[in-house]
Amino acid sequence: MSRSTPPWPAERAAVIRMVALDVDGVLTDGGIYLDNAGVESKRFYVRDGLGIRMLREAGLSVGLLTARHSPLVAQRAKELSLSFVHQGIKDKWSCLQEELAKAHLDPVHCAYMGDDLIDLKVLQKVGLSTAPGDADPEVCRRVHWVAGAWGGRGAVRELAENILRTQNRWDNILSALLQEPFSPQEQ
Repeated sequence: MSRSTPPWPAERAAVIRMVALDVDGVLTDGGIYLDNAGVESKRFYVRDGLGIRMLREAGLSVGLLTARHSPLVAQRAKELSLSFVHQGIKDKWSCLQEELAKAHLDPVHCAYMGDDLIDLKVLQKVGLSTAPGDADPEVCRRVHWVAGAWGGRGAVRELAENILRTQNRWDNILSALLQEPFSPQEQ
């Protein structure tokens, strides 16, 4: 079954100053991998990491909101120098409101990417609501934009590039990446 996706909402993207992301199903493929000893692992996509880094280089605040708790998420957030990380939260909207207040921003200045029904409350209240291409169909019907890429496979990178292009920051970010020494650890 093919989904019709809404066009990129450039007018909404032009005023974004903060990007908040769910983790499982957005930054990861949504799988929770457990070995025989019960040790959890997650798969993060480096291109999404570079997308986040580019947003941060452009001066946008980027953070995570997740209902689950995982040391792996804290580690990944530290590697990416995220502005905020909230794990184990039940009310993502209240948490995001606090971050918006700290940054002196209104919800219209925030983009959020979520993939499942638990994200709908936040998605209905931000200025730019987005979802990965493999998000729950109910979520896809209710957001401003759906990425072509799936969660954990480039959806965040696609969002980042679209925001940066809309805000006429893409060329400067790309030029900076071409000039500076770069470590793969930063993705």
